[in-house]
Amino acid sequence: MGEVRKLQKKLRQIGNLEIKINLTPEERFKISRKAELRSRLAELQLQLSGPQQTLGIVGDGKKEKMKRQVDDAPEALPSQTPPASKILKGNEESRAQATPAPAARQRETGGEAEIGRQQEGTEPAKVSTRCRDVPGGGSDFDTEQQLRQEEAEFASLKSSWETAKFRLRLLEGHNDIVTCVVAVDNLVVSGSRDTTVKVWHVPTATEHKNLGGHTGGVTCLSAPPPEFCKRLAWSLSLSDKERFILSGSADCYVKIWALSIGQCVKSVYTFNAVTALCFVPEEDGYIITGSDGGKVQAWSWHTFENCQSINAHQEAVTSIQSQGPLVFSGSAEGGVCVWENRCSNRDPLRLLNHWSNQVTGCGGGPGGRLNLSPRGDRVFLAYGRAWLKILHWRTGTMSRLTNHNSITGVTDCVHQTGGLLIGSCYDLANGESSLNLFSLPQCRYLASLTWPDAPRILCFAAWTTGSGDHRWVTGGQDLIVWEQLPSSGKQRGDVIVKRDSRLESCLLESEGDTDDDDETDDYEDDGDSDGGGDSRSDGAENAGSGSWLRCVLQ
Repeated sequence: MGEVRKLQKKLRQIGNLEIKINLTPEERFKISRKAELRSRLAELQLQLSGPQQTLGIVGDGKKEKMKRQVDDAPEALPSQTPPASKILKGNEESRAQATPAPAARQRETGGEAEIGRQQEGTEPAKVSTRCRDVPGGGSDFDTEQQLRQEEAEFASLKSSWETAKFRLRLLEGHNDIVTCVVAVDNLVVSGSRDTTVKVWHVPTATEHKNLGGHTGGVTCLSAPPPEFCKRLAWSLSLSDKERFILSGSADCYVKIWALSIGQCVKSVYTFNAVTALCFVPEEDGYIITGSDGGKVQAWSWHTFENCQSINAHQEAVTSIQSQGPLVFSGSAEGGVCVWENRCSNRDPLRLLNHWSNQVTGCGGGPGGRLNLSPRGDRVFLAYGRAWLKILHWRTGTMSRLTNHNSITGVTDCVHQTGGLLIGSCYDLANGESSLNLFSLPQCRYLASLTWPDAPRILCFAAWTTGSGDHRWVTGGQDLIVWEQLPSSGKQRGDVIVKRDSRLESCLLESEGDTDDDDETDDYEDDGDSDGGGDSRSDGAENAGSGSWLRCVLQ
């Protein structure tokens, strides 16, 4: 068992090295041993088959705990997620009530969790029924009728995804890994570690523009809404239909590109390597950037001058997302900040909440990366483990959603589109990759999508066609467009739809039942020594010395 864990740890180290911005000869040698280590791990797992055949699987030794139902507080899975404009209403009231909430929630969930421990074989459908509030406190009959309707809707959605078909098209042109993607109309824009930004025409799957100008790897992209593009176009005497794209890079620049002419119209020097950015469409508009040193900065879309600089995080900012007037930032050490945009020319960001990695349970070592996706009072977090974390950002309550059946599985990105929660899934032990789909807001597992020799998926973008079909773009080692095909048509899809029964039985867990984090959070780079020393101390000593530029993926 000890050698299995050691091999799993080395494969996790190699997985982080493969997406590092620069490699030393020693690190290249470590990567060259990947096939050898995978072969040895498979051999050991075969030897351990039989009574211990599930070694290395999340359910090992805790299968019953993973299967049982654990009820969160009612706000853990809200039945309605209010728009961002309503989130800020009553903020002071919610702050006043925030102090007693955890204690009350602990009393409520403690009793329910104990009941859950005594009830095995609970129907998965009942997770969403007891974790959701019934509006208006209707009668038992109305409640039962609503639950029956929700279950029927979920069954219909699950059935539709079991027959889903996608055509995949490879977009060839980048010379290194694709770190970020964004969709604009019928165009896909991708940024790469090769320092270029490329624009692709989706209907023909051809390269439309090659935007060269950065001298460092491109780490992040963002597309301002059309109305903000129109304002900038007027000031530059360009067509009012011009669309712009923002790119951030390790060269410390944010560049603004006009897509139709393929030119950089503005460069903003930030004095720090840019590792994350987003556009906030409030008032005149703001560009929010994050740096490799943990700084969050705000820039005016009108003047492109710096409005605010905040040392917000201890390590690199790895993800920034906006939701109405709210801005969410996540960092390599696992911390999450929630900001309110006050629409001011000076210091527009006001900190609402900050949750450290002790609360989120994310991060933990040099080269870490946290990717986030906000939804109402919840933030979905992917941080390179086999689980998705769910942070209830007003109270700090945490839940966990299983996204992989093996502890060698990693989740690199999380995304929401059309009532779906999508998590990437990659197994470091065998190289298998897939996308896992969950329904929203219940977070119930629907299906997994994969195809032969699927590469590791590091970034994701999505939109829907006029007919309501899905179009996705995934980036990583390959840049791939996903086009949904009619399920009733005769055309054969390229994607394999499967269901993982182990994910079906792994329900949402409260953070009190996530002891497995402690068992797997020590997968950090401690060299390739075969010694049996404790790697936790090494990881703790080196945790502050790493830079997120080792893993510049957004």
